[in-house]
Amino acid sequence: MSKELSYPPQDKIDLFDQLIATNPDIERKGKTNPYTSHNGHMFSHLSKTGTLGLRLPKEDRDTFLEKYNTTLYESYGAIMKEYVTVPDELLENTAELKPYLDISYEYIQTLKPKPTKKKN
Repeated sequence: MSKELSYPPQDKIDLFDQLIATNPDIERKGKTNPYTSHNGHMFSHLSKTGTLGLRLPKEDRDTFLEKYNTTLYESYGAIMKEYVTVPDELLENTAELKPYLDISYEYIQTLKPKPTKKKN
């Protein structure tokens, strides 16, 4: 039995890439599972259904959840407590979403780097 790969819809990938392009310090990773990370910590993730999750510090997370009437992000059946679900309408508004991407990137830089598991 072959397992069919599932990709996010191309329009959502394009919007995600457009958002990432607003910050030259951020590199998009993952071909089938688009995400961003820094020092081993993921801070954005585009699900196979095209839903964007963004990692935010507590105060900004609470503000975001209330302002956009959204929920914590769920991935593979698990609630990701530091991530918010970005509403589709906001994903389509790169200019409005960009400050939150920048906050997410700044936040992730405050976390201690995870040790790498790569062998030389």
